[in-house]
Amino acid sequence: MRVLVVNAGSSSLKLTLLGPADETLADRELAAPRAVVDADEVRTALDAAGLGNADAVGHRIVHGGSRYRNAVVVDDRVRQALGDLVDLAPLHQPKSLAALDAVSRALPGVPAVACFDTAFHATMPDAAATYALPAQWIARWGVRRYGFHGLSHAWIARRAPALVGMPGEGLRIVSCHLGAGASLCAIGGGHSVDTTMGFTPLEGLVMATRSGSLDPGLVLWLLERGDVSLADMGHALEHESGLLGLSGTADMREVEGRAGAGEPAARLALDVYVHRLRAHVAAMVASLGGLDVLAFTGGVGERSPEIRARTSAGLAFLGVAVDATRNHGVDGDCEISSTRAAARTVVIRAREDLEIASQVRSLLDTA
Repeated sequence: MRVLVVNAGSSSLKLTLLGPADETLADRELAAPRAVVDADEVRTALDAAGLGNADAVGHRIVHGGSRYRNAVVVDDRVRQALGDLVDLAPLHQPKSLAALDAVSRALPGVPAVACFDTAFHATMPDAAATYALPAQWIARWGVRRYGFHGLSHAWIARRAPALVGMPGEGLRIVSCHLGAGASLCAIGGGHSVDTTMGFTPLEGLVMATRSGSLDPGLVLWLLERGDVSLADMGHALEHESGLLGLSGTADMREVEGRAGAGEPAARLALDVYVHRLRAHVAAMVASLGGLDVLAFTGGVGERSPEIRARTSAGLAFLGVAVDATRNHGVDGDCEISSTRAAARTVVIRAREDLEIASQVRSLLDTA
């Protein structure tokens, strides 16, 4: 089965046609700023690049709410339900749905499957998914920790056991998806048992432009002063905080370079980033009751030996240790553990496209 994977990111729309053996037959990346998807450009790309020669289409959809715990074939009823979830992900869901609509119009006879970033975390126990808020709020609005980056973490759950040559059943993995957005997942026996993002992608780690977890009292204090509007607060926490807010750049490569040159703001940003990362890794290990594999993925996770080394150095008490030579010689999926390490450390290329294709085939082959 040839699967066209449609991945609507923050600034682009990635189209990848995968063959029956997951080989890349064609791909194209289109500019798609904010929630804008040019339907005519999508149609042209599908025709010109041969991307339309697909048996099925898999769409990355950020939010499935509490209803969608697995991939689902999109029909009119499902499409309506996905639109009803926009309030839960107003910055991400509209673009995913715009891409779904554009591709569906261009390929009307090809089944479309929605694959959700939240679905992998539907297995989290109530203790990990529940906020200590008034019960009536939880019942009325469905307030809970949904988690995100589930497609990436699901790929790690499948790929890491094969890479280290250990059965996935019973394996305790902490998956570190470190990119512009960043989250961790505690994976036990192939399932999510905890994660760092919550009701929104703002919770958890320090990110490129997002603050990560904050004291809610601080947010209330700033709003009560009247100098910061609700709209300004939302924009600042999403787009002006994190590495950008502390150092003036959202690019980790620039932060590392400036920190290495002794720039105080960049050094502080890097220290804060690593401090929070180590702390949250330890929290994920606590949820698992131990650690067998620490996996780095995403743009920063795959390309920054410094982040991997600094993170691992603070986790020696958990049995983590990386080999400096292996850490700086990463080429594709590989292990970077030191021979003295009790836990294995690996770097795995983010392949949401393969995870989406797998979910599409699994769903349609059994339909």
